Amino acid sequence: MVVRIVTDSTADLPLDVAEAAGITIVPLTVFFGDEAYLDGKELTSQEFYSKLQASKDLPRTSQPSPAAFQEAFTRLIDEGADGILSVHLSSRLSGTYQSACNARDTLPDALKKVPIDVVDSQSVSAGMGVPLLQAAEEARQGQSLEEIKAHLVDKFSRTRILAVLDTLEFIKRGGRIGAARALLGNMLSVKPIVSLKEGAVIPIEQPRTRNKAYARVAQLVSELEPLESVSIVEANDEVGTQLAQALKAIWPHEVPRYKLGAVLGTHTGPGTAGVVLITAN
Repeated sequence: MVVRIVTDSTADLPLDVAEAAGITIVPLTVFFGDEAYLDGKELTSQEFYSKLQASKDLPRTSQPSPAAFQEAFTRLIDEGADGILSVHLSSRLSGTYQSACNARDTLPDALKKVPIDVVDSQSVSAGMGVPLLQAAEEARQGQSLEEIKAHLVDKFSRTRILAVLDTLEFIKRGGRIGAARALLGNMLSVKPIVSLKEGAVIPIEQPRTRNKAYARVAQLVSELEPLESVSIVEANDEVGTQLAQALKAIWPHEVPRYKLGAVLGTHTGPGTAGVVLITAN
């Protein structure tokens, strides 16, 4: 069975990595005023953060249209796909999942003969991207759509994200604060730790300094052992390196690092670093 994997740009997979794995990325769009950029394709992570810090106004983001997903689905079917697994960021953070569902449901009848499963990862960034790389490997091995989806959903259920923000200002302005609103009282003088629960942003703690926040993240990670994998997502090299150093004591293995893309960076701001971990079975 030929199964193809589709995701969106918030998986924060580098384009060359996604291409090598056979993963199709449908990008979200970032707007700076009237200027529109396809996330990850027309605006790199470094370029985005430079523009973000220079901009007086917070950029806007937009989900892909159903037409963009239909174009991807149609191309993959034309290339011989027997099944498609389309996996997207939490539906509580974006309408991207629903857009992919609409695209699938309104395909021409001739194309509906190929099954398309659309999955709400209830996650973001490497929390979605890392499990997807394993799903893509299973697809290359010829596993069925049902098998790949079941393994992926299981991995998502064991995935945790702990992110340290320099400020809650961006997540507040972007309207994605959710239950993390409880942290706003001391927003400017803490380095808040946030996570995701059932796809929504939730507050964890409010350390006073970045070093304390990273040390606390390492402690929280150690409490979740045994672990299958640990990865870092970073807005820049500096914060990623600091977080990696804090994790060394509890995870001596190599830690892959991924750049936090423009769409998520719009809502978390520069200086964000997080750890994505998958607990063992």
